Amino acid sequence: MSPVFPMLTVLTMFYYMCLRRRARTATRGEMMNSHRTIESNSRTSPLNAEVVQYAKEVVDFSSHYGSENSMSYTMWNLAGVPNVFPSSGDFTQTAVFRTYGTWWDQCPSASLPFKRTPPNFQSQDYVELTFEQQVYPTAVHVLETYHPGAVIRILACSANPYSPSPPAEVRWEILWSERPTKVNASQARQFKPCIKQINFPTNLIRLEINSSLLDYYTELDAVVLHGMKDKPVLSLKTSLIDMNDLEDDDYEEEDGCGMDNLNKKFSSTALKEGPNNGYFDKLPYELIQLILNHLTLPDLCRLAQTCKLLHQHCCDPLQYIHLNLQPYWAKLNDTSLEFLQARCTLVQWLNLSWTGNRGFISVAGFSRFLKVCGSELVRLELSCSHFLNETCLEVISEMCPDLQDLNLSSCDKLPPQAFNHIAKLCSLKRLVLYRTKVEQTALLSILNFCSELQHLSLGSCVMIEDYDVIASMIGAKCKKLRTLDLWRCKNITENGIAELASGCPLLEELDLGWCPTLQSSTGCFARLARQLPNLQKLFLTANRSVCDTDIEELACNCIRLRQLDILGTRMVSPASLRKLLESCKDLSLLDVSFCSQIDNRAVLELNATFPKVFIKKSFTQ
Repeated sequence: MSPVFPMLTVLTMFYYMCLRRRARTATRGEMMNSHRTIESNSRTSPLNAEVVQYAKEVVDFSSHYGSENSMSYTMWNLAGVPNVFPSSGDFTQTAVFRTYGTWWDQCPSASLPFKRTPPNFQSQDYVELTFEQQVYPTAVHVLETYHPGAVIRILACSANPYSPSPPAEVRWEILWSERPTKVNASQARQFKPCIKQINFPTNLIRLEINSSLLDYYTELDAVVLHGMKDKPVLSLKTSLIDMNDLEDDDYEEEDGCGMDNLNKKFSSTALKEGPNNGYFDKLPYELIQLILNHLTLPDLCRLAQTCKLLHQHCCDPLQYIHLNLQPYWAKLNDTSLEFLQARCTLVQWLNLSWTGNRGFISVAGFSRFLKVCGSELVRLELSCSHFLNETCLEVISEMCPDLQDLNLSSCDKLPPQAFNHIAKLCSLKRLVLYRTKVEQTALLSILNFCSELQHLSLGSCVMIEDYDVIASMIGAKCKKLRTLDLWRCKNITENGIAELASGCPLLEELDLGWCPTLQSSTGCFARLARQLPNLQKLFLTANRSVCDTDIEELACNCIRLRQLDILGTRMVSPASLRKLLESCKDLSLLDVSFCSQIDNRAVLELNATFPKVFIKKSFTQ
């Protein structure tokens, strides 16, 4: 054999190793550039023309700033052609999520984070959009009109929402992902991430959002899906580049989200049994358990395959006292819950938010799991879990007698009668019913029997006929209440506020944003300030009647105030705000957007005097 051939072989191996090292150490941006190379090498026939389409419909979302009964600032604005792009600024015709920054995490109502949350899962909100035609995606463009940079993941689904028959299998594929990054400019932009190619057509796209680094609310105007009706054919050169550009992170991402893979690992029985386990035989059982507490759920399942000793440790119910399954929403199903069931008999905190949709989890599967694992539950997160029905809430009320924390945020498909079962959970301390169809009768029953409540969220609950009656019951029964969210309550008046203020003196957080029936002239806001000295957060968003007298009452009585939102008022002057800032030394957030007497010059002067306070002043171009 010629000496040239061994030399070529060595060079080929060296070149391959260099490519693998670059793939392992490359940043996500570099990897995306490689995917751009892949896309540029795609060969399409003239008949396979690119289809460009705007979203047809918004089918699901986790939260929005707007009302359920209007289009202003709602997710539904993402459907169709752009409304305001390329203009920049704060426009009601855009889609806006409920929160931004870390302000909500710093409030008294904030929940503690779950342990074992994978570091690559940082999504806080999502929205799902359908398109007219199924295509193989070549690009997804997001039109951002204000404070861009919140989109961190884009996914595609194999299911066609418009198909008359349900699919045999539903798959979600990540087209693009990135860790949250700070975008310094607040101007409009067309966000064009480089997406990877998938092997199935789609007309269902999901955007996942993290707003923690934003200075203000992000606003999205439209989403454009580019794609081919027929599957693009890749050249040989492209295939090689794609193979060499696979990062280890990609394997971890797919494996970490694949609960079907975890199921196989849990059920593995062919484990090695050697004469000894090295130093592990000498370590105390409790110390090994403590070490394993730092592993994520997929890593725990991987470790369980190594030997019988570690399998025993990894299957110990003490490892599953806090169980966060939200990061695995795309694959979690009845089989996953069945395999986890035997290990979760001591679970106290359980997060099933975003899971089970499109038939992944059945009512029977959820019920079986809770009947085995619900007796010790203290906290149950079920935000956006659309598989829930009345039977599920009945099972929760029967199987979880010690439940203290229940989150049903945006479970808008739950029928009104289902909420009657919550009244049986007499130990509840936190209840989140944001964007649900809870009715007045059921809510009155809950308040009557759940007198230990400390945190209550009723934001955007549009089925309540009379919020004054609800406020009166809260004041009479919930004496320990510390936080109350009445965001967009349509009919609360000064009478309800009076009952709240007198009956709940421990209130530290009160959200009365977009409550149009409250009028400062009745003295309701001044009464709040005088009777609730512990207030740390007060949102009076979009109440045009808030005046200098109200601000001065807050300055005199609520010196612990940390966050105040008076967006949209016409009657507050810079002088009263200066008094407030001088009195409330802990104030860190002040939103004066669209306050007609507070111009940019006044904001600059206040910022110069009080540099530790973030004063928000939105604008419309």
